[in-house]
Amino acid sequence: MTTTLLVIAKEPRPGRVKTRLTPPFTPEEAARLAEASLADTLHAVAATPADRRVLALDGTPGPWLPYGFDVVPQCAGTLDERLADAFAHCCGPTLLIGMDTPQVTPGLLTVDLTAYDACFGPAEDGGFWALGLAEPEPGLLRGVPMSMPDTGAVQRERLVTAGLRVCDLPRLRDVDTAADAHAVAALAPHGRFAARLARCTTAADR
Repeated sequence: MTTTLLVIAKEPRPGRVKTRLTPPFTPEEAARLAEASLADTLHAVAATPADRRVLALDGTPGPWLPYGFDVVPQCAGTLDERLADAFAHCCGPTLLIGMDTPQVTPGLLTVDLTAYDACFGPAEDGGFWALGLAEPEPGLLRGVPMSMPDTGAVQRERLVTAGLRVCDLPRLRDVDTAADAHAVAALAPHGRFAARLARCTTAADR
């Protein structure tokens, strides 16, 4: 089983997170949606069996952080450098996810990294929502171009080229745009994210 669950996230502050949701949502609403997405993600992680749970955070923890997480600051630099540095804080089998998939469940996050060298969760936008390594190696992420249509393909090829046995996880949709938000909320209608989206949408209709 995975021994460390690692989440990389930004503090949900207006103008710093989910900027592609503006418009139709205000920066304040986008930040509240980001907070709900992060809270759903962290609570799913908290409910998943693991020896250690780590949050690599750009910012300051808030009331959305459940008990039981080690919080480490993100390093400066590009996203590939920050992901690599997050892995450097872990040892043994580790699964990394972001804050953009509030539909994740403990079932999706329960990954046996003793049977594989790596696991890879592709995202519909061409990136990836999860990356697991039986032995964390930051160099496997450095230099991978992030936020590109082929980011996921390049990252997975990096794993294969390194000779790792890769287990593919289900493809998930990240929340980047308003259309993404509505589609993802429909997949997890009872979560914090769906409830916050409903409130934001109602306010926008007034």
